Amino acid sequence: MKLRKVTAASATVFALALTATACGSDDGGDSGDGGGKKITVGIKYDQPGIGLKEPDGSFSGFDVDVATYVAKELGYGEKDIEFKETPSADRENALQRGDVDFIAASYSINDERKAKVDFAGPYLLAHQDLLVRADEKGISEGTDLNGKKLCSVTGSTSAQNIQKEVAPKAQLQQVGTYSECLDGLASGAVDALTTDDSILAGYAAQDQYKGKFKLTGLKLSNENYGIGVKKGDTEMVDKINKALEKMESDGSWEKAVEANFGPADYKNEPAPKIGNVVK
Repeated sequence: MKLRKVTAASATVFALALTATACGSDDGGDSGDGGGKKITVGIKYDQPGIGLKEPDGSFSGFDVDVATYVAKELGYGEKDIEFKETPSADRENALQRGDVDFIAASYSINDERKAKVDFAGPYLLAHQDLLVRADEKGISEGTDLNGKKLCSVTGSTSAQNIQKEVAPKAQLQQVGTYSECLDGLASGAVDALTTDDSILAGYAAQDQYKGKFKLTGLKLSNENYGIGVKKGDTEMVDKINKALEKMESDGSWEKAVEANFGPADYKNEPAPKIGNVVK
């Protein structure tokens, strides 16, 4: 099961296609240039297929394409979009501090987070899964993690789900980035990495990891990706929801899925209905 990493060139082609769509927006100024204003968008920098900072400084991934489309519908030209890295543990704080205007960073909607921030969407339904070494034969079910070393990032709901509902005796190790978990998995320091299936497939498809890992194929939870905004900013939520609805209706959502996930064994869910959070 592999994800095709978007090249800088294909990301540019996709962005140019979105420019034509965004010019028809009712929300933003002339030709979507934002009148010289800037918008800061929180994304991940280390998630292939979702949010990745390329070696040349450009950005690729499904979240990047969604965020770009939304920003243009809000009236901002591509040159007016500033992407800012927002690690899982700092997403709520980044919004509260005003560091970013909105966040599209594999940000699963849940009640705990909704108490601190507001969400537009969802715009993607993913599922929690496990990534293990290709020769691993002792982990095929979630309960097999009892007594095993499990890695995830600080602030992620995935590891908490495992400990609370699946394998309470799993030995949890939380680190700053998923890349650290991958290194630990490759070296044998940990036995499994858990997060969303879309993210795991992206990592497993990287050149340096090809053939080393496999997904277990478990759907341990539903992860409804939403766009986070500062608590109480209902106007922004409404505008982003309209942009997401347009992205789905004009075919841009499906194009972004194909551009980032490509011909892979990973089967994405259809575009979710705005406001419909699958439990």
